[in-house]
Order: sequence, then structure tokens, then C-alpha cells
Amino acid sequence: MSIYMNNGATTWPKPECVARAMYDFLTGGGANVARGSASKRDLKSMDTVLSCREELVSLFGGWDDDPRYATFTANVTESINVVLKGFLKPGMTVLASSMEHNAVLRPLRRLETRGVRLEIAACDEEGFLRPDVFAEALSRTRPDLVILSHASNVCGTVQDLPALSAICREGGVPFVADCAQTAGILPLNMTELGLAALCFTGHKGLLGPQGIGGIVWNPEFAQKVEWFVEGGTGSFSHLEFQPDAMPDKFEAGTPNLPGIAGLLAALSWLRETGIDAVRAREELLGARLLTGLLSLPGVRLSGRRTMEGRLPVFAANFEGRDNGLVAGRLSEEFGIETRPGLHCAPLAHKTLGTFPGGALRLSPGYFTAEEDVDSTLSALRAILDS
Repeated sequence: MSIYMNNGATTWPKPECVARAMYDFLTGGGANVARGSASKRDLKSMDTVLSCREELVSLFGGWDDDPRYATFTANVTESINVVLKGFLKPGMTVLASSMEHNAVLRPLRRLETRGVRLEIAACDEEGFLRPDVFAEALSRTRPDLVILSHASNVCGTVQDLPALSAICREGGVPFVADCAQTAGILPLNMTELGLAALCFTGHKGLLGPQGIGGIVWNPEFAQKVEWFVEGGTGSFSHLEFQPDAMPDKFEAGTPNLPGIAGLLAALSWLRETGIDAVRAREELLGARLLTGLLSLPGVRLSGRRTMEGRLPVFAANFEGRDNGLVAGRLSEEFGIETRPGLHCAPLAHKTLGTFPGGALRLSPGYFTAEEDVDSTLSALRAILDS
């Protein structure tokens, strides 16, 4: 028996069309993009890339549905680095929250050593950033940029993005959202929210492959951000400097074309299935798992204790038990994959009161069966009773 309860790290399995699209690209096409003689193979690669950009700006409510403002990166970590290191300069101030992943925190700590001032808005014991607390922090610190994770990868708490973005708009502060955990699961419209940039990864809620992610930009903000990598773009080859034109500005070098083909297939599957259907399915599984976890003896669950305002990502500790040892037994004795520890988010665990030991994270996904949730709970009960 094998049960996968680690969708917070990467979703699995993927829709069958994802692997098929990547295989078809590598075996039936495979041409580099904008670096050929406009053969049928070249045009097929260009069409794949453009179609994926169009799907992304449609899904995320990109500005004027302009595909030029969808940038491909390797993952959300690279996306965040591109934005932060391309925009923030010595003497500037950036505001983040106490629930950030290291994908946000580590670049900011590095920028601190280069003269950028970092301010942290405190979240409550459930990992929630209250809008009034955020508004006070914004007024007090007067930042040049705000970056926040939409939802916690540790405990699943979802931030009130509409309220927080409205506060940023009123204050005239660019707002960057890390949507690693929510893209493909919660509806997102960056134009309505007024986001400066939306950073995403392909391998989680979007159900695509690893190694592909990106940024959807507000065009005005994109102009203010310097490129992170310079090199060949397949365009403007007469220039010896990186072009300013989008999307070339942020996409030097050969992109992950098999990954883009897989992501395009995943986005098409998601559009046909519907985000609402995905969310409803995951809420059902999450409610089932949450009810069972709260019934276990000696459980300490971090984050919210209802499905309201959260994703099906659960961080649990058990009285008198090491979460790493529990995870090991789940894997070795029952074939259940979870993730113990600090989840690359030490500041979040400090906020939740689970640092330095961390927690056992369980995260079902769209393709998880109800029986898998029940089997996981039965296995946990057996371990705790032993």
C-alpha cells in the first residue's frame, strides 16, 4: 500500500495529460524557441510557449490579458528572487509577514546585508495576518514594497488577500503575492486585486511538472524591476545589452520547454475541470482529515481548527511523540508519505509556537481517495496507541 499525503510539497499524481504532453514535445517536436528557421517544429514550440502564457494571464486575471507579462522561471523561489532583487535597492524598506517561507525570507535577509530594511508584520497564533495589524504596520514602516504569502505551507492558513491588497492600494505601496500554495486552488485575479506581481509555481496546485514556475506582472511594475539574468533571448540579437521588451527582459537563455508543455496541459485540464471543482474536492477531503485529526489523543493542531480560511494542509504534533519518528513509522509500517520538521519556514513555526521541533504535515490533494484519508487516520491512531 502507498498513500501520498504530501501535496503541500508537490501534488501527485498529475493528470495523465501532463506527462503525455511532455513526452510528445520531446519526441515529436523539441525545437528550441525563437532560435531556428521558422520551420514547423520551431513554430510548434513558439505556439506552445505563447499558448501557455495566454492560459496563465487568463487564469490569474493578468493586465489586459497581455501574454507578454507572463514570465517563465524555474519555480516560485526564482520568481520571488527576480522580483525582490530586481526591485529593492539600498535604503528601501520591505514589509513581509511572520508566516513567510524561506523562499521569501532568505532573499530578504540577504538584501538586509545590502542596505535594505526588512520589517515583519506579526501574524496571530493561527498564522493569520489581521488586516488592522497589517494596516498599522504599513503606516508605521512606510515600506517601498510589500510581499506576502497568500497561504501558509505549514498550517494552511489563508490570508485575506482582498483586504490586504486594498490597504496597499490605499497606501500606494506595490504588493507582491507569493501564491505557491494557492495558485490553481483558490480563484486569483491580480487586476482586481491590484497586485504588482503574482509569483507561482507549476508543480503544486496547478498540477504541472517540477522545474517550471513564473510571474504575472503589472506592466508598470515590471518596468521598474531590473532583470536578474542576462544572455540570449532569441530576439534583438543585434543588441549587446539585455532588451527591455517583455517577455524577453526576464527570460535569458533556453527555457524549460518540456516543462512549459506540461504546464500548458495542466492548465488546460484545470480550466476544463474548474478551480471551483478542485477546491470543493479538496475541502471535502480536508474536512474529513481535520475531523479525524481532532479526535486523536494528545493531538496539537496548528492553525485554524475548521476548514474556513484554510487549505487542506495540516500541521500536527502529538503529546510525548517526536513528529519525525511518527512520520518515519507512517512511511515504514504503513506506506504513508508525509513531511515532518520545519518545512523551510522557521519563522512560521516560531509564530505558531512549534519551533524548533516543527510539526508533522499532512496534505491531501485533488486525487486523494477518501479511503486514503481514513487509512491515514487509522495508522496514526495505531501508532499513538502503541
